[in-house]
Amino acid sequence: MVYISVWQDFQEAAEALYTKSPDNARYCVKWKSSEGKLVLKITDNTTCIKFKTNSSIFLNRFEVLNLTLMRKMQNRQPTPEPTPQPTEKKASVLHDASGAATPPAPSPVPGASTSGGVKKKKPKKKK
Repeated sequence: MVYISVWQDFQEAAEALYTKSPDNARYCVKWKSSEGKLVLKITDNTTCIKFKTNSSIFLNRFEVLNLTLMRKMQNRQPTPEPTPQPTEKKASVLHDASGAATPPAPSPVPGASTSGGVKKKKPKKKK
């Protein structure tokens, strides 16, 4: 078992090891709370690599590695989020009896109050 001291090297080696033999690869995470130590291990029964740290800086990197390996294990590619397409509203023009164009009246929003205020609580009556 080899401990790799540089995170980038461990991440590349772990992804390469899983890609080489996805059926045999095992990934293990150990957290020793008494020592505040995180130990990551990935093996395929012939090669075993490990990473050990006491630093909390590696937690974000650890999360990224987990997501990458899970994505590979599920055999899925990341799906790009769809960007909303702006919808164009065509304003309808009304014609009155004289033929002049008048803009349509705005439609009321359901549940909207015309007073625009907030209801105040009534004070409690004193006994």
